[in-house]
Amino acid sequence: MRLTRRRFLKSSAVAGGLLLAGRLFSRGLETLQAASPDPATALTEEWVPTTCWIGKQDCGILARRINGRVVKLEGHPAHPRNRGTLCPKGMAQIIAIYDPNRVKAPLIRTNEKGVPGRWRQASWEEALRLVADRIREVRDRDPSLILWQKGRSKGEAFYDEAFVKALKATRLGHGAFCSDAGYRACEYTVGLSSVLHPDFRYTRYLLAWGWNLTNAGGNKLCWITWPQQFLTARERGMKVILIDPRIRGGGPFVDEWLPIRPGTDLALALAFSHILIEAHHVDTDYLKRYTNAPFLVKEDGFFLRVDGKEQVWDLHTGRPQPYDAPGVEPALEGVYEFEGQKIRPAFQVFKDHVAPCTPEWAAEICGVPAEQIRRIALELGENAMIGSTIRVDGIDLPYRPVSVMAYHMAQQELGFHAVRAILLVFMLLGAIGAVGGPMVDFTWKIHPNFEKLDQIKIQDPPYNFYLKDSPFFPINSANPAVVAKVMQNPEKYRVKKLPEVVIVHMTNPLIAYGSQPDIAEAYRRFRFVVVISPWLSETADLFADVVLPAATLEKYEGPYSISDGYVDGVALRLPVMEPLFESRGEIEIYLDLCEQLGILYGEGGYLDELNKALKLKEPYQLPLDRKPSVREIFDRWAKSQGIEEGVAYFEKHGVRVKGPISVKARYGYAIEPPFGGVRHRFYGESLLRYREEMKARGVDEIYWRDYTPLPAWRPPTMEGSPPEYRFYLISYKMIEFKQSRSSFIPLLAELAPRQRLDIHPKTARELGIEDGEEVWVESHHALTGETRRVRVRVHYTEGIRPDTVGLPHGYGLWTHPWAQDQGPAASSLFFTGEGYVSCTADQSFQVKVRIYKA
Repeated sequence: MRLTRRRFLKSSAVAGGLLLAGRLFSRGLETLQAASPDPATALTEEWVPTTCWIGKQDCGILARRINGRVVKLEGHPAHPRNRGTLCPKGMAQIIAIYDPNRVKAPLIRTNEKGVPGRWRQASWEEALRLVADRIREVRDRDPSLILWQKGRSKGEAFYDEAFVKALKATRLGHGAFCSDAGYRACEYTVGLSSVLHPDFRYTRYLLAWGWNLTNAGGNKLCWITWPQQFLTARERGMKVILIDPRIRGGGPFVDEWLPIRPGTDLALALAFSHILIEAHHVDTDYLKRYTNAPFLVKEDGFFLRVDGKEQVWDLHTGRPQPYDAPGVEPALEGVYEFEGQKIRPAFQVFKDHVAPCTPEWAAEICGVPAEQIRRIALELGENAMIGSTIRVDGIDLPYRPVSVMAYHMAQQELGFHAVRAILLVFMLLGAIGAVGGPMVDFTWKIHPNFEKLDQIKIQDPPYNFYLKDSPFFPINSANPAVVAKVMQNPEKYRVKKLPEVVIVHMTNPLIAYGSQPDIAEAYRRFRFVVVISPWLSETADLFADVVLPAATLEKYEGPYSISDGYVDGVALRLPVMEPLFESRGEIEIYLDLCEQLGILYGEGGYLDELNKALKLKEPYQLPLDRKPSVREIFDRWAKSQGIEEGVAYFEKHGVRVKGPISVKARYGYAIEPPFGGVRHRFYGESLLRYREEMKARGVDEIYWRDYTPLPAWRPPTMEGSPPEYRFYLISYKMIEFKQSRSSFIPLLAELAPRQRLDIHPKTARELGIEDGEEVWVESHHALTGETRRVRVRVHYTEGIRPDTVGLPHGYGLWTHPWAQDQGPAASSLFFTGEGYVSCTADQSFQVKVRIYKA
């Protein structure tokens, strides 16, 4: 029987709880004792503060608990990110707690791998001993061959840092499937780590570039915070241009839709720069003082240096001078001669570079009208108000109220340079770090990658299995799908050692990652797989040796920032009740596993690494000779932070709001020295250096062709597919689902019960396909000729380009009985590796397909 919301509510403990008379939370957290003449029937109601477990931004939650059982979840009104609200996922995760299909005890496989699993229940002692024995076998030989694969970990200090360091394992994240191409572009160009979002309190003109506005959140935060700030900005008069093949959730909330052809964002950004330069919308002061745009470039593309110092053309002396020489007046434009060779400022190089990138040129590539491209670029330049200032908290700062939200759009083959090109548009306007301009992080902190990505030393082989410091991907986001390709052909990539054991932490790679067949092939090759998850995932079903049941909201995790970009603070996830079944919180699992491995105690052990990762100060550091409770760890952390009550403060209040983020920390112009004392990389000379070394080391052109000092357009590899593969397939996220751990929740599945292929009605009718009809969607690999196909129902929508179809993520599950028959996973159609990852090894979620009747 398919479980529906009606059946669930009729049969669950929630129904009984909702019949209970009580008082709504209004004056802080309190425990209520229901009046009853019979003590045996007394009911205790409590409100327990915690944070959302299922979503991205860890919204504040108040859990209504009656006699030790949670009956309702509400938003915490004191939490800055959600201010008392919850999205559908947050409300519905109560069903995840009570889901009878959760893994109830540790499981050990009893049949071969690669087919649906058969299992026996085991004690925690037996399961952890088996896991520890198999890990120890590999760790004693080479701990780097132990792979720790995370999804979105909810306690980085405990998992990503302390556990991985104590184990000496290799860590892989999920970012290469999320937005890491954009992260690398921002780290390399301006030194901040994240992608791009607006300064909603001051932005007046916004490019929503691939932003799934009302359905998926954006940079840094999830669904609630950005829409709240967006609507406030709209009420203030902010204009919004949506740049996207789909109109998505933009609908009535945007002023204009620019339906760009998938994979052509780079060309559009170059055309914007062309128009801005042509119209003299250029902040020359910012470029001269805070970027390398004035640095002189020789004919070979490298900077002119004298005694190791980059030179600029000094307009006072008419000759090259060190860029930081006192009184120097650098030129941005012109062609000069020095010692028999022509030299140009990097800005002039860029100006010449984009000279052919006219609106007409971009219109042909991007599939949008040239006049629309020109008008939007000119509006952007006019609204930038170059030269204006504004007083914020008593400080006069440059005011450039134009911005961009760009996040998941980075995951395309040209994603690194697409985001770099967008950054260059706003660098021309002097908007980076200005009030109202593009933001990257919530504070202006220079990330170590600003220097690291500029100083990469390509090593001799053999390379590690994610190709770090290799000539294949010198700038490298450690893509698990690329690891899968390496595991299938290590000789091709000059790799000798492959991972043998993988710990899968709260993720479902087979469904959530790019190129499902490649991920499956890699997992067949692991000697031992342990999965930590509340449910039997598809990855576990086919490949796990051991499954360790994690708790959901019944655990401690954190600490978490509660910043909404303007207010700072911290919160913890607190257990809303005792863990159900035999599940345990992940921190408890790692404490016990480290004890079994013999790496819990002493210097360099897990406890020692926790002291470092949590920055615990004396006298609150963890003793290295005894195992603490998880609550004790958080109590010590809170007291080390100066919170006298310790963890009890959070058990009472849920959140600790520190106050507004200082203007001097938020804006690049306001910090001392401005922009942290670095010059932004308008021109990426080191990219050219990597390119030359990659060529010298004999790798194919497909690896080095995009290592260019300025973003350079070329047609994506997918354009090489035969003409019958006429459609662009894109994927997107739905607000109803989060990754691969929510489509089985009935309250959410009822909103979007089946997978569907978004297609324009005109296109479908030309193919003789009706709305709701089943079709085959067949993808094609432009380099190898491989094809893949899935069967799915058609969904008519006029909000998509006629040459583009869309398939959302979140479907494709088969192990959970409530998720069966929902339709295929989008990941089964996408390819990975050469031609389908960026030059930074980040996954592309674009491919050419053909569509025909089933």
